[in-house]
Amino acid sequence: MTRRVLLITSSLFGEAGQSRALAASFKAALQGRDVELTERNVVEQPLPHLTGAEMTSWMTDPSERSDEQRQLAQVSDELLSEVDACDVLVLAVPLYNLGIPSQLKSWFDRILRAGKTFQYTANGPVGLLEGKSALILAARGGMYAGTEMDSQTPHLRHMLGLIGIKEVDAIYAEGLNMGDDRKHQSLTEAKQAIGHYVDSHF
Repeated sequence: MTRRVLLITSSLFGEAGQSRALAASFKAALQGRDVELTERNVVEQPLPHLTGAEMTSWMTDPSERSDEQRQLAQVSDELLSEVDACDVLVLAVPLYNLGIPSQLKSWFDRILRAGKTFQYTANGPVGLLEGKSALILAARGGMYAGTEMDSQTPHLRHMLGLIGIKEVDAIYAEGLNMGDDRKHQSLTEAKQAIGHYVDSHF
């Protein structure tokens, strides 16, 4: 059965970005497998910061939306259709100032949508996108994984969990600015881990 993968990249440095190198390794590992791959680069296909007008368009009944509101809602609807269609969501993410790129946050702001990907209940929010898994490919200049300084991974897990994606794996390439030897070793290990992940999930 064909597995549908949505790959989101968010490096500011294009093909020269280390998180893009991890994404390239992931795509290479998929070769020859029964996979349908959709890619979205949120830097090259930028989204503006979320506004009140856009959020209001979501909360307005489609039959009552103005032309402007229909255009605004269509942005989120398109992104949601990509996420809804995938079986595996892959996020290739650099670490900028201990967080995710603002472009990726703008993407999340449009898929974390009450009534569409999660709903509020008496017991708190419940995710509506069940049966999906996610993989985080994280590139970092320093060493953060497993420490209190890694505010990025919990943030991503919480956002994915909000919409119902609980099965989340993470592969790290760290210490990339800590000398050529460390960089080479880290990228090599990350690429090997990506290969093992693909072998076990596809």
